[in-house]
This record gives sequence, structure tokens and C-alpha cells, in this order.
Amino acid sequence: MDIVFRQYRSPDDFKLIGDFLITNFQPGNRDGNWLQPTWEYMHSHPYLDESSLEKIRIWEDSGEIVAVVHYESKLGEVFFEIHPNYTHLKPVMLEYAENHLYGETETEGRYVRAYVNDFDEELETLVKLRGYEKTEQYARPISQLVIPGLFPRVELPEGFRLKSLADDNNLMKIHRVLWRGFDHAGEPPKDGIEGRKKMQSTPNFRKDLTIVVEAPTGDFVSFCGTWYESVNKIAYVEPVATDPDFRRMGLGKAAVREGIRRCGALGATVAFVGSDQEFYKAIGFTKNYDSHCWLKHF
Repeated sequence: MDIVFRQYRSPDDFKLIGDFLITNFQPGNRDGNWLQPTWEYMHSHPYLDESSLEKIRIWEDSGEIVAVVHYESKLGEVFFEIHPNYTHLKPVMLEYAENHLYGETETEGRYVRAYVNDFDEELETLVKLRGYEKTEQYARPISQLVIPGLFPRVELPEGFRLKSLADDNNLMKIHRVLWRGFDHAGEPPKDGIEGRKKMQSTPNFRKDLTIVVEAPTGDFVSFCGTWYESVNKIAYVEPVATDPDFRRMGLGKAAVREGIRRCGALGATVAFVGSDQEFYKAIGFTKNYDSHCWLKHF
């Protein structure tokens, strides 16, 4: 073996890492790595700290990616993507993260939040030995839904209708439903429009798979982003939000089911979501595992 490690180079490594995740996917996401759409959504998120992307590290064997350590939106979060034959790299990956991917606060200094899947005993033992403590505050569950063919048509309250962004890509309406749907107070700031454009900028974003519910007023009041990964025939649900004035009307559920229905029509056999909320359980999702957060202050 001729293993070397190097820094992340954008944009070329964006696709190479995505391909690595696709190639090493195992049914039920039991490989424990991120799904390719999760990686892609990370790069489209308005809050991504792009200035630190070069701190992501890639390990290669004879020119092929075998491991990646990275953050999600900001430094301090650490995630491990590993080929099953290279798990012996975990100690050096964690050491690199502690030295280069740490976050800082004014009151508590340097910290690392390392995410460890609940079935990864090897990495859990490692973080314990290095002084990490598990905190449930930031746990990341992964749930799946086996797609049972096409969903039946979902009925909405009178005056509401399902649309996709291929039908109506009004950025201000999108901005408002996501702002309010994630419980921000008041009306959204106008300077957030550029962030909504960024969310549509990655190669596999599809307007026809991004579903909204339109209210009788013409406003978007529920939103579901759906991603389709064709090699492993999976759908990925992210993000989902409903205006608080229109919750508990079945609108969010309808948007999610429509997004999954469209992915199923393309060939998807299973859908994933990074949540185990009752909302998703009611749709038919069941939790596969938790990715627990292990915290260390330096």
C-alpha cells in the first residue's frame, strides 16, 4: 500500500468524494458513511464555512480515496468517511481533526465534536481513550423508509396545492417558508436570497424533486427538498420545513410523500432522512442507527 494524505481541493474533490460515498454505500447505510446527497447538500448550504474547506483531509491509496475527515458547516464538527478495508486509519484521522478541525469559543477554548456511529465500537473506544465524553445534545439519527411502489395521491385541504420548483421557483417565497419554517422570528431578511440561490447550485439539485405546498394566498407554506442518487437507487430528504401558522394540517407530510413518490418513479427503492422525529415515523420511516456526538475540550 502507498497511502498518502492531502488537503481538499475544490471543486475537483467535491465529485471524487461524492463518488467514493456512492461506491462504498451498503444497504441500510450500514457502511456508516455519509450518503452522497448529504455531502452535496452540505456544499449548497448557506451557512457553510467555505473558507475552511482546505482543512478537510483526504487519504489515498495508489491515487484512490480511502478515507476523508471533514466538518459539516463549521469547524469543530468532525465526521469520518472510511473505506471498510482502511479502518486502521481512524487514529491518525482523529489526531488530524484535533489539530486542524477544532472549533473555538471565547469562554471554553478549543473543542472537537466527533461523530461516532453507535455500531462503530472501534472508533468509540478510541474517542473514549482520548478523553471524549458522549453528549446526546447533538446526536444525529439516520432513518429509512422502504419505498413500497408509488404512494397514493395525497389530499390537501381545500385551496392548497402541491407544486415543485420546476413549476414555480419564486426565491422570495422559498426564502420565507424556510425562514419561518425553521422558527426564525418575523419576516426574512432580503439579503438571504443569495443563500437560497446557492441551495440550487450543486450538480444533482433538481427543481422537479423539490416540493412546496402553496396556500390559497399564493405563499409557500411547506417545503421538502428531495435528492435522488441513481446508482444505489436512494432518495434523501433534506430540508423539510413548514410555516408555523400552517402546521398540523398534513402539509409537510404531503410534501415529503410527494418528493419520495417522485424519486420512486425514477427508480428509488429506499428513502433516508437524518431524523427520528415522530413526524417521519408517521410517514413510515424507522431508525437505522444513531451517530452520537463525542465532545472534548482542550
